[in-house]
Amino acid sequence: MFDKVLIANRGEIAVRVIRACRELGIPTVAVYSELDRDALHVRLADEAHALGGRTAAESYLDTEAILGVIERSGADAVHPGYGFFSENADFARAVAERGVTFIGPPPEAIEIMGDKISARRAAEKVGVAGVPGTTELVTGAHDVEAFAAEHGWPVAVKAAYGGGGRGMKVVAGPDEIVEALESARREALAYFGRDELYMERYLERPRHVEVQVFADAHGHCVHLGTRDCSVQRRHQKLIEEAPAPGIDPAVLTAMGEAAVAVARGCGYTNAGTVEFLYEDGAFYYLEMNTRLQVEHPATEAVTGLDLVELQLRVAAGEPLGFTQDEVELRGHAIEVRINAEDPAGGAFLPSPGRITRLHTPDGFGTRFDTGYDAGDEISQFYDNLVGKLIVWGRDRDTAIARARRALGELKVEGVATTVPADLAILDHPDFRGLAHSTKWVEQTLDLSGLEPAPVTSTDDGDTPPRVRRDLDVEVNGRRFSVSMWVPESVPAAAAAPRAARPRRGSSGGGGGDGRVTVPMQGTIVKVLVAEGDTVSAGDTICVLEAMKMENAITADTDGTVSELRVAPGDSVGAGDLVAVIS
Repeated sequence: MFDKVLIANRGEIAVRVIRACRELGIPTVAVYSELDRDALHVRLADEAHALGGRTAAESYLDTEAILGVIERSGADAVHPGYGFFSENADFARAVAERGVTFIGPPPEAIEIMGDKISARRAAEKVGVAGVPGTTELVTGAHDVEAFAAEHGWPVAVKAAYGGGGRGMKVVAGPDEIVEALESARREALAYFGRDELYMERYLERPRHVEVQVFADAHGHCVHLGTRDCSVQRRHQKLIEEAPAPGIDPAVLTAMGEAAVAVARGCGYTNAGTVEFLYEDGAFYYLEMNTRLQVEHPATEAVTGLDLVELQLRVAAGEPLGFTQDEVELRGHAIEVRINAEDPAGGAFLPSPGRITRLHTPDGFGTRFDTGYDAGDEISQFYDNLVGKLIVWGRDRDTAIARARRALGELKVEGVATTVPADLAILDHPDFRGLAHSTKWVEQTLDLSGLEPAPVTSTDDGDTPPRVRRDLDVEVNGRRFSVSMWVPESVPAAAAAPRAARPRRGSSGGGGGDGRVTVPMQGTIVKVLVAEGDTVSAGDTICVLEAMKMENAITADTDGTVSELRVAPGDSVGAGDLVAVIS
């Protein structure tokens, strides 16, 4: 086993890996950006090292900075988590070249499957058919037009070197091509460090079903059942289930066999996920994610296997220790992602800010994974995942009831969350009756009755709150810290309690008065108008990036742009004025 593991990530997945290592007696090394200086994963690790910078590109996507920490810390293994460098073959190779183990597949497998175009070819080679798509990178709008002429609209343009719905845009017609390509490239670059794109025919009402695979270096490769990830918004998963319900067992078996064939075909080892689209009794290969998935706990719940521990053991050269016939699925599991987003009106607007209260649920069959404590900040620069609720039940109905109970116990204050939408989904007859698809949340689910979430201070004025006081010392980039919780009669954070602020259910406007404001903190990535331009209500004024997602800020009235107060690259806060329409 390893002497020391560095986790090249942040948030809940870093915490998850640290805890798995601790159970195996392996010391851990955390890395952190300036904004994560006092994050939970930093506090839990045995040692922590600064990467510098604020954004992902300046920190968690800085190869040289991370390689420097590997050398200084003496880590002999690196766990990439998910996102960031987890599907980057160059990073995996750079780690291996230093004699350090990359806890994941070999770089060659990442190159084949991490590049979604070569992955399609690899799947076809082993007889696994996919949705019609390209095996060449998109070079411009003419490529999209030619593809649509052959396969029809809509078309999905997707990041070639990443997954999870990041860098994916659906193009409904020719007029949307240029904007979709630009937006997809920006998102892909922000999240994966590369902006190449490819295309697929976009199915209208599929279910998203994936298969967890695991392979060791001794020739063993198994699948650990399926997960249904059809409940999505903006191609980002909200709720996942294991196993995928309501599908013929023979089809599920065929999916598992196809996933194993894909993994074997590219020389895969460690944990991976093969994703399929399922529609009308048929399934189509979508992509392979060469990493641990966010939703891996759902599989852990029904198999009884610790997938992170298994990752560590396989990376250390141990065999899996079980065969396909010994994999047994028990009961039903549901994972609910708790995101810092306000679902009022179905808008799902990002809601960065400080968590003032966090009370997590407990009880039989209930688990909550998070990378935050009360007092921690959810930054606009990173993913907005607050935590994951995982429940297990003897059957699907029991799991749904347990998820509802646990969501009722979960208390998150200081930021808006998706919990109200999660409850609406779990209660909906379409979800319970398996009549939903990947577009169901956006096309069918009615969230118009959800009120904007107030963001309030939890200080009641009666009891002096306890606040954390930290002393940090850095020596050669290595961080040492002491944290104390002490009473304070008037803490700075509570001296002027933040009043409840209404949140709009749209991505722009100012109540019809011509003042265009932004509903959240973020960065302006594109401005589509100039002073003097004539606009109509609903036209996009600018594009705001917050928490790795792009949001169109629109005009709320017809008129002329008399003032324009932002430019690309500007940082803005919630409620800031970006334009005036007269």
